[in-house]
Amino acid sequence: MKGITQVIAVELRLAVRDPMSAFFALAFPALMLWVKLRTGRPLPGGLPAVDATVPMLSVFVTGLAALVILPATLAQYRERRVLKRLRATPASPAMLLGAQWAAHMLLAVLGTTLLIVIGLVGYGLSAPANVPGVLLAWTLGALSLSAIGLLIGALVPGGRTATVIGLSVFFPMVFLSGAMIPRETMSGSMRAIGDLTPMAPAVEAIRDGWAGNAMSPVTLGVMIAIFVVAGGVAARVFRW
Repeated sequence: MKGITQVIAVELRLAVRDPMSAFFALAFPALMLWVKLRTGRPLPGGLPAVDATVPMLSVFVTGLAALVILPATLAQYRERRVLKRLRATPASPAMLLGAQWAAHMLLAVLGTTLLIVIGLVGYGLSAPANVPGVLLAWTLGALSLSAIGLLIGALVPGGRTATVIGLSVFFPMVFLSGAMIPRETMSGSMRAIGDLTPMAPAVEAIRDGWAGNAMSPVTLGVMIAIFVVAGGVAARVFRW
């Protein structure tokens, strides 16, 4: 237990020290929050923009860490033969993937916390109506998205390729799922397409929990299924 904790701590420090990872996971979402809230106009239905934007951007942060930074890190380790060295140790694929997941999700936690603090202090963000529900939804969203990221990182040979693939998966999801554009302002066809993305259940569940609406068991179940399937495949096909 002590060994995996040390690995997680080291990986988190490396991620925070990397200028690109730190900027896009911590500073960039905060900048986006400022840009999106300059007008402060309520959304259709009267919901304050900040009460939708912060939950949405929390999924943006998680998706960025899970789908872009995480697989790129694993692929870079493979490219630099770090994984080959780790193969000579008692570390199993499940242990290595778990440590990488934990470190990058802690990075997402830092980014999400920063968004919430800025929203509370600067824009009058309302506190979540269902705190346990929001935490559950955020965790399941992080598990499902990071399982996809781990699957990419388990297969791709190099860091640049992993980054390209991760961004190619991340950006369409962000714009279609409601993590960037509020679903209330989307066309019906765009919402229908976005509902098919793995990011949409996380956006829906977190926003429902924040607003105090009942969260759909189907939505939560979809995130669990994605985590189990993609995570299991990632551990099975993992290449050192």
